[in-house]
Amino acid sequence: MKTYYIKADRFLLENRTITNKYLQIEDSKFGSFVDQPPANSEVADWSGYTIAPGLFDTHIHGIKGNDVMDGSKQAIKNISKELLKIGVTRFLPTTLTASTEDLNQAVAAVAEAVDEGLPGAQSEGIYLEGPYFTETHKGAQNPVYFKDPSYEEFQQWQQRSNNQIVKIALAPERKGAKEFIRKMTLEGIKVSLGHTNASYDCCREAVDAGADIFVHLFNGMKGLHHREPGVVGAACTLQHTFAELICDGHHVHPVVASMVAQMKKEQLVLITDCMRAGLMPDGVYQLGEFPVHMENGMARTETGSLAGSTLQLVHGVKNLQAWTQMPLYEIWHRASLSPAKSLHKENKLGSIAPGKLADYVVLDNQLEVHAAAIEGEVKYQQKHE
Repeated sequence: MKTYYIKADRFLLENRTITNKYLQIEDSKFGSFVDQPPANSEVADWSGYTIAPGLFDTHIHGIKGNDVMDGSKQAIKNISKELLKIGVTRFLPTTLTASTEDLNQAVAAVAEAVDEGLPGAQSEGIYLEGPYFTETHKGAQNPVYFKDPSYEEFQQWQQRSNNQIVKIALAPERKGAKEFIRKMTLEGIKVSLGHTNASYDCCREAVDAGADIFVHLFNGMKGLHHREPGVVGAACTLQHTFAELICDGHHVHPVVASMVAQMKKEQLVLITDCMRAGLMPDGVYQLGEFPVHMENGMARTETGSLAGSTLQLVHGVKNLQAWTQMPLYEIWHRASLSPAKSLHKENKLGSIAPGKLADYVVLDNQLEVHAAAIEGEVKYQQKHE
């Protein structure tokens, strides 16, 4: 792999912004910053632009007419390609609650697509959202398929996925959930809590068993009450847990999102929960087995429940930065480094630091993505007239 240098007005680092430097890219990884590269070095000149680490969407179902539940390797490749154009360099293809057969097909399709090679954003493993949920907070998940956790069933999906499942979401009040969480944790599978009506104590016990992520905070869960902290209270107060947040202004009020950003700090993970209507015009789309109506960018089921989102992760960063007035570099890393930390991948992904994979995006002052690179290779560049 070649060595080259990036010239840019500023670089977003974990704890600060660096200006007017050159960043070395060597053997697909980030190197050090220099004032001037060696003579005759190759330089990628992005003067007037900002370089930021690639975004990492750990909860995304689909985009631009494609969905993981299509059970098609081409759909996964299309999602990968479209995500790179909006600054996402890593993602977790995310399933929905569905029949065993449909989930078999979905995870196998992801495995096939990854094996053949993805053209854009790279998969860091499959995220099973369900089917071990509770009907009280079903959201856009189909309760027909809800059930208690089964280790044997999970093993079948894991086998069909070629061992690519890295994360699973469940309701901790389901029978056998605590033991299931312990088994998952021992196998290195991350466990998220969501679509749940669990008490604070139940959540705490689940966290003690190994669960340490809360699915799209405030949505699909028991809320905060002054005499029963519930799932939200557990997510906001239990140490060493991560909380997902959808910052589209619809799922969570900006004031509440800002409050959570102050409370969770580096353990806040910005996600999209985007479905196939993302980057598409208003209309009727399918989410699993449910028709979803999108109007003004907001997707709802026929019963009125929010059905995923159409959010771009870079817009979530932009929104939260505007709501909190926190430094851009700090909010940006909630969508790159924090997701990597939630999966124990922070040593190789999530920030511009020597030795990490050189996933980066080129941004203008409006945070529009002009180029994106995977492991140092520019795979997307906006066409300029």
